[in-house]
Amino acid sequence: MSIKFNQNTQTFYLEGKNISYVFRINEVGFAEHLYFGKTIGEDEISYLRCFGGRSCVPTVPGKDGFFYSHYAPEISFFGTGDYREPTVCVTNDLGDRLCELLYESYEIVPEKPAIKGMPSLKGGETLVLHLLDKITGFGADLYYTVYDDCPVIARRIVYKNNSKKTIRLDRAYSFALSIPKSDFVCLTLEGAWGCERHIQKAPMHKGVVSIDSKRTSSSAVLNPFMALLSPDATEESGEAIGVNLVYSSSFVLKAEGSPDGKTLLLGGINDFDFSWELGAGEEFATPEAVIAYSDNGIGQMSRAFHDAYRKYLINPNFVNKERPIVINNWEGTYFDFDNDKLKSIAKAVEGTGIDTFVLDDGWFGKRNDDSSGLGDWVVNTRKLEGGLKTIIDYVHSLGMKFGLWFEPEMVNEDSDLFRAHPDYAIGVPNRARCYTRHQYMLDLTRQEVRDYIVEAINKVLKENEIDYVKWDYNRNVTESFSLGLSASSQKEFAHRYVLGVYDICERIVGANPHIFFEGCSSGGARFDPAMLYYFPQIWTSDDSDAEERTKIQYGTSMVYPLSTMSCHVSIVPNHQTHRVTDVKTRADIAHLGATGYELDTSDFGDEQRLETKAQVEEFRAMQNLVLSGDLYRIENPFESNFFGFMVVSKDKTRADLTLYRRLTGANNRIKLVFPKGLDETKKYYIPEMDKTLCGSTIMNAGLVPEFELGDFKTVKYHFIEK
Repeated sequence: MSIKFNQNTQTFYLEGKNISYVFRINEVGFAEHLYFGKTIGEDEISYLRCFGGRSCVPTVPGKDGFFYSHYAPEISFFGTGDYREPTVCVTNDLGDRLCELLYESYEIVPEKPAIKGMPSLKGGETLVLHLLDKITGFGADLYYTVYDDCPVIARRIVYKNNSKKTIRLDRAYSFALSIPKSDFVCLTLEGAWGCERHIQKAPMHKGVVSIDSKRTSSSAVLNPFMALLSPDATEESGEAIGVNLVYSSSFVLKAEGSPDGKTLLLGGINDFDFSWELGAGEEFATPEAVIAYSDNGIGQMSRAFHDAYRKYLINPNFVNKERPIVINNWEGTYFDFDNDKLKSIAKAVEGTGIDTFVLDDGWFGKRNDDSSGLGDWVVNTRKLEGGLKTIIDYVHSLGMKFGLWFEPEMVNEDSDLFRAHPDYAIGVPNRARCYTRHQYMLDLTRQEVRDYIVEAINKVLKENEIDYVKWDYNRNVTESFSLGLSASSQKEFAHRYVLGVYDICERIVGANPHIFFEGCSSGGARFDPAMLYYFPQIWTSDDSDAEERTKIQYGTSMVYPLSTMSCHVSIVPNHQTHRVTDVKTRADIAHLGATGYELDTSDFGDEQRLETKAQVEEFRAMQNLVLSGDLYRIENPFESNFFGFMVVSKDKTRADLTLYRRLTGANNRIKLVFPKGLDETKKYYIPEMDKTLCGSTIMNAGLVPEFELGDFKTVKYHFIEK
């Protein structure tokens, strides 16, 4: 990793693992992008400037020979002749929207600064570029961090009001990346409840390709991730440039194809329904964007994100630690349980290796269905005699850990909290609120509301021996309004809400460092890097059907590591699809993440207990691969009848391959699969075949998997260095 500045050419050279990022300060004073890609030398490369067309293109004020189309911006701005998507829009005290951010100075700091109030990657040496509009005093500090062990660059911007007058930000994106071509395929992750993060591809075109969320949440509908792929890109070849926002509220990502064949990739906080008053001397920090580059296909891009998040984002106390293998009572009981029922579920898995019992929704307040009780974090002793202590002590007596469900950000109208403080719920006075799942959202922009949540949750955690927390979030904001904000500040709501989320996470997760926290959002509707900063794993989807999960987990793996995906073996017929798959298939797919069980085990017989024990032992044997191995996607379930993930240890001494066939046929054709990621020169023993083969043979000649007859079947292969 290195960051250098050539004073003679005014060029910055940033070098990370296998990548170079180069830009210069041009003759006008703009930060002009020159190169992002595979490692190059520290040569003078201003000849790469793309001149483009000049017809109807304004010149830079005072520079008649310099056209805006001549340069590729590190930050773009509106109103002075640049017609590209602006990175920032600002309204000055006169009402004009002009801005011209020119180079002032730079500094290279030895340690990457944290962002106040927001999660971000950790890191080392960081370039800070100081830009200033000399007329208004509006400034921007551009942050760049590269890594010597991950081909990613972390970028963000801090906007500054250096004047003595208030200005207004109408757009405050985190980055802009100029790319000197536009023949890309745009890959994004779309979805909905129960089918989160499905692959979506569309060709780039002239104009703007855009994805966003207006939900005050990163959302199940569109994940804050976009990749630009060369037209020939596959898992193993071609270029891929991916960007992922470390942010959990309304966002936007855009790729603009310009008339002269360039692309401008940019984004950050969604500027829809956004503005921010910036008083004299104040700053506004944007969320971080993580940008990955690969010249060896989509798979290498994904592994870059996986490594960056495991090394620099996820809590180091848990990232590589053995994960809890849970039995969760939700699909086994829903709200209908008592101590005896819970004890029978826990007792049934004694000795199987399942090590954590998680009590889900329904343990608090007047909570016998989803219409009441949210916000009242007091144990329902009518349902649980003796309080939580009775079931906690019993679970601990079995040698298991105890976990508990919360939904801290929500409130039911039928709750003691709402009756006492109806103003705590988000809503506009004299207007009826929207219901989702019979619940409202608490206004986390307000300090007193956050204080109530933190005090109530921490009280339960302090008074009980709790080892694991499932933190749920079952709806999105509708009425974006706060009684705590002035009329002129209401468009700050979405960003202030998520700052409130991060605040209560800091104060609850931080106050309980011994507890393992898992995120949930009506499934995987808030699956983003910022939440992974607090929660080492997230419930990937409420849809636990093995067939559906092949697509969900495949799409999620585009940017998020297997270790972050919470994946359970659930009951059949499946509660979301009514599909029946055998328990081996359900377990094999669930083992490609942080595994667990979600069903009523109280009627388990000896055979089911032995089968569960074998599954848990198998997962424990491969868990280190899930936590820290390299993922290779072998078969794409969106494009074929098959799904396949191969996970390889970093030292390439062992690997596991899981293959799945959706539908069988009466006269199936031969299916060859080609494992990846092994060392070509090593010999590997494959116990399922009782053969020892060279890595080169395995990867180039392939394997012929032997599936059992029937639909929805899996087969696994293990590769052990000899």
